[in-house]
Amino acid sequence: MIVPSHLRLACFTLWMAGSVQAAVFEDDEARRAILDLRQRVENLRQAQQSSEASLQRSIDAVVKSQQSLREQAVRDMQVEASRLQQGMLQLQAQLDGLKQSLSELRGEKDQLQREITLLKKSHKEAITSLEERLAKQDQRFSKLEPLAVQMDGLEFQVDPIEKKDFELALATFRKGEFAGAINSFSTFLRKYPETGFRQSALFWLASAKYVKREYVDAANQLKAFVTMNEGHAKFPEALLTLANSQIELKLPLEAKKTLEDLIEQYPTSEAAEAAKERLPKLKLP
Repeated sequence: MIVPSHLRLACFTLWMAGSVQAAVFEDDEARRAILDLRQRVENLRQAQQSSEASLQRSIDAVVKSQQSLREQAVRDMQVEASRLQQGMLQLQAQLDGLKQSLSELRGEKDQLQREITLLKKSHKEAITSLEERLAKQDQRFSKLEPLAVQMDGLEFQVDPIEKKDFELALATFRKGEFAGAINSFSTFLRKYPETGFRQSALFWLASAKYVKREYVDAANQLKAFVTMNEGHAKFPEALLTLANSQIELKLPLEAKKTLEDLIEQYPTSEAAEAAKERLPKLKLP
């Protein structure tokens, strides 16, 4: 079948129009796809940029935080180092102080050791001196220690020096040095007023004065004698010497009384025999 040309042209035109429309349609779709793709790419680019910016901000924040931490760590380390340095300085100062104290203590120890040595030496010397003094005191006390004495029928205690003084006075009398004996016995009685030798000293003093014709003193001292212990061995002789002194003093009545007391109290004594001979010879008033 033969198609007419104008029909073929019309068909061609329609085909071309459809082709054109199809082409136009396809171009729009492609454009929209491209635009959509561009938009998606732009969105992806913007999202990437946003992500990159966010990531950069995070990185910057991390870096800043690390920097801040690093700076804080540095500051902390500096503070700690300063504290450590201060502590070291304090420790060094304390160590220096301890060394100084130790040095001073050593010096004090040495000084104390020297002082202790000196004190020990001084103490030893003091002890030695004290022992020597005590030994001397013991010797002196042994010399001054009371002695038991038995004399003229009496017993008493006297100091050694006291005994020696009495014996020296008695030795002076026995040598016939009556003036010296008077002085010695008088001094003895003043020096030892409470002596156990008092009665004996009075007897020998009175006897020395009787010999020296000091009858008043002799009679007074013999009267003092006879007022004491009648057990004294020299009592009869003292009464006889008292009577003789009274006779010399022209006191016959007192002499008679003294002789009679002598004969009555000591009838067997030698002094009583002498009294019996003298009594008849008295010149009584």
